[in-house]
Amino acid sequence: MTRPVVLLPCDVKAFGSYPFHSVGEKYINAVTHGAGAMPLLLPAWGQGQDMRDCLETSSLKPLLESVDGLFLTGSVSNVHPSRYDSGLAALRPDAQRDALVFPLIDFALDIGLPVLAVCRGIQELNVAMGGTLNPSVHATQGYLDHREPTDVSRDEQYSPRHQIYLTEQGRISGWLPSGDYWVNSLHGQGLDRLASGVCVEATAEDGLVEAVSVPGSWVFGVQWHPEWHFQEDLLSKTLFQEFGAAVRLRQEMRV
Repeated sequence: MTRPVVLLPCDVKAFGSYPFHSVGEKYINAVTHGAGAMPLLLPAWGQGQDMRDCLETSSLKPLLESVDGLFLTGSVSNVHPSRYDSGLAALRPDAQRDALVFPLIDFALDIGLPVLAVCRGIQELNVAMGGTLNPSVHATQGYLDHREPTDVSRDEQYSPRHQIYLTEQGRISGWLPSGDYWVNSLHGQGLDRLASGVCVEATAEDGLVEAVSVPGSWVFGVQWHPEWHFQEDLLSKTLFQEFGAAVRLRQEMRV
């Protein structure tokens, strides 16, 4: 049997004066080697600088029905505040990714597709299901500064920063032996009001929600970056192994 196929929506980033659709290699590696799947990159759907909308929304559901999983990656960009009815100014938006990802999430939930959502991805998942975001966690009383330091190496930026507390009866907790788990932290925004359809899987020391799941489906979101050193870190390795098992099961059901 061929590998199951996991769809990865692209970001749109400028290189010089030209927009490019891209996905970080670390995410591709984690899907390929951590989940044992075939990554398939999908260009951002929304209207951009050099093109009109490249797909009709109606094309996305048949596309999702032909693959076995959806992986929502992290990004330097943020969900546009208008997506969660906030009047705040947009900070580093990516309107094309927004236009693609939100219908993708709706369709994925509708057909029961396995979804793993990382960093910006968990924020997209929460907003798509009716929740909101805190655009400046570090400026909110009672919360830690979850942003990465800017004056250190990449390895140091992705090093463990704080402990998380897994929900005792949560599904992620059930995959792991008891013990202390630490995660990296590279985000300014975080979840604020939770969508009514999600369950908390983990919180940070300050109470910020770090992981969620959607009951009755294989849909998980985490605020940290498990794709970094996914082969060495037990928590990260387990997340991708479980995602791989879910997409393989989906593949078996599909064929």
